[in-house]
Amino acid sequence: MPAVMLAPEAAPLVLQPSDEAPAKARRYLTGRFRELGHADDFVGRLVVTELVTNAYKHVGVGHIVVRIFPDVREALTVIEVWDESRALPVVQGESGDAEGGRGLLLLSELVHDWGVRPLNEEGKIVWARCAR
Repeated sequence: MPAVMLAPEAAPLVLQPSDEAPAKARRYLTGRFRELGHADDFVGRLVVTELVTNAYKHVGVGHIVVRIFPDVREALTVIEVWDESRALPVVQGESGDAEGGRGLLLLSELVHDWGVRPLNEEGKIVWARCAR
């Protein structure tokens, strides 16, 4: 059986909820995607920006934790963002008048799939799987 190369497990990124959090998350994602052999990180940067911004704007307390790792079942990369709120994200409908609220709708069109995993302890993980 041939040897399988796995990308090294990286420590998660722990962020304070602030307007600097999305930029820090993008830098972390760029490095992780490079380690995982992605040729392009554009979709990943959009996804992590949306998820971290949502955690920062809608939760605003506690830590935000970002993990990025390969899916062991498929050729996809998983982006996870944990926050301390139990409130689930809501995909807003398309509205020509709205000044915001389209991020999750856009995300759903760009990724393989995404979802929310409520945790027994306080909080939830919002995840998305992107093509490599």
